[in-house]
Amino acid sequence: MKVCIIGDGLTSLTLAKTLVNQNIYVDVLSQKKHQKFSQSRTIGISKNNIDFFNKNIINIKKLLWSLQKIEIYTDNLKKQKLLNFENKDQLFSIVKNHELYGLIEKNLLKNKFFKKKLLLKKKLFSNKEYDLLINCDYFHPFTTKYFSKKIIRKYNSFSYTTIIKHEKIKNNIATQIFTKEGPLAFLPISNDETSIVYSIYNSNNKIKENIIELIENYNFKYKIKKIDRIDKIELSSLNLRTYFNNNILAFGDLLHRIHPLAGQGFNMTIRDIKILIDIIKNKIDLGLPLDSSVNDEFESRSKHNNFIFSTGIDLVHKFFNFERKTKNDILSKSVQYIGKNSSLNNIFVKIADKGILL
Repeated sequence: MKVCIIGDGLTSLTLAKTLVNQNIYVDVLSQKKHQKFSQSRTIGISKNNIDFFNKNIINIKKLLWSLQKIEIYTDNLKKQKLLNFENKDQLFSIVKNHELYGLIEKNLLKNKFFKKKLLLKKKLFSNKEYDLLINCDYFHPFTTKYFSKKIIRKYNSFSYTTIIKHEKIKNNIATQIFTKEGPLAFLPISNDETSIVYSIYNSNNKIKENIIELIENYNFKYKIKKIDRIDKIELSSLNLRTYFNNNILAFGDLLHRIHPLAGQGFNMTIRDIKILIDIIKNKIDLGLPLDSSVNDEFESRSKHNNFIFSTGIDLVHKFFNFERKTKNDILSKSVQYIGKNSSLNNIFVKIADKGILL
């Protein structure tokens, strides 16, 4: 059995590692010899997905910084907590993108079932030599040819990421502040480093000094020593209408892209990998071929959940976008009151950890 994955980003390598663990031959096709990663980008991974990662993909314990709590604030309530989510063992963990990528790549390059090949730009090739072809590359011609129908929503905002270095503290509580400019997250990655993700509305012309000033104004926890390079990306949400064409399957950010305010983008992809690998293992166990029926089943099992989850994140974004424009604290206090209900709080934590299970 042989699978081709187009693109060599983090999703592609994570999926490739999952497949080679099942003794499936995988070719990863890349348009670049070397993948460049921003040193300031981090990922939040839920406890449930970490367990799956460690058991079925690769052990990443040494890369993780575990967080026990997330505290949420809003400008309308000054420094009063809006919401509080907690798990005394582990709520979720943060990992640096480039470190996770490096660990998986190093392991794959030693695996006899894995090959990385250079794909000439814009070259279409025959997919008959592969049982399945999985496209993770938004800019590959297959995307335009087979996956052009999508629902896109522009947020009219940019995400700015950096890492701050600060004096050592017990750093296991994440902070999210819904500011007038947009959601700002402080995500600890060590006792003296914290990742920043600041999504700012109408900010195309913001300069580095403006971003640094905003971060410093909203920081009430850290004694900052240094702010690293600031990277910027335009934000939008995306949901693909059709997940596959015959034996070609769209995957990762090509399937769905959401606002980073909840840190759920890569978690959605890991949940997709769980579903896909379960389908493939069942086919292998039954002695059945890997063909378009794999893609058909994957779409039927994941598409509705992904759309509902993405829509939910969009609704959260819309709510807080509206809340930031109001000059009274009625909405904020209503959310604060609801958040004190332990049953609802546990439901939100469970959804963030495991996704929506229909």
